[in-house]
Amino acid sequence: MSELTELMLLQRVQHGDEDALISLHTQYANLVFSVAYRVLNDQMGAEEVTQDTFMRLWNKSYTYDPEKGRFTTWLLTVTRRLAIDVLRLRQRREPKAGMMFMDEDPGLWENILSVDGGSDLRRNLKSVLAQLPSDQSELIELVYFYGMSHNDIAETLSIPLGTVKTRIRLGMQKLRLAWVGDETIDPNK
Repeated sequence: MSELTELMLLQRVQHGDEDALISLHTQYANLVFSVAYRVLNDQMGAEEVTQDTFMRLWNKSYTYDPEKGRFTTWLLTVTRRLAIDVLRLRQRREPKAGMMFMDEDPGLWENILSVDGGSDLRRNLKSVLAQLPSDQSELIELVYFYGMSHNDIAETLSIPLGTVKTRIRLGMQKLRLAWVGDETIDPNK
């Protein structure tokens, strides 16, 4: 397929021509799949990335600029980026060996984190967390009990990444003081 024909098909895709998308899919699906598979080393994941790549082509074909390079280079760059995103998401979501999540057994956390009555540390982490402002305690729980990254939290809650980091930092400072310094947290600060 010549570059001119690819550009003509791409222009037709931009105008909503499904047959043009099918033609491009027929021409490039195997190549797209092989790039995705090389990144993921997983057939099902590579098939999903292939589908996502052509959906991206359908929805955002206008982002291709022929002045910046060949269509195939652009298409395979989109594929590689999508595959890397899937790989990163998997790595963030897969629990590490021995990691426990609060939602698996909330009572277990109370037992583990509770301290013996005769000890100096009489509070458990949950009771200290309850003293924090809710916007800080919620984020700390999402990070430490559910394994979410700062970016995941920002996207999920639709708040700026810097705000997420600041709230977590402030909350952790207050937790540290309350835990080791035996101070009561003022939720208004």
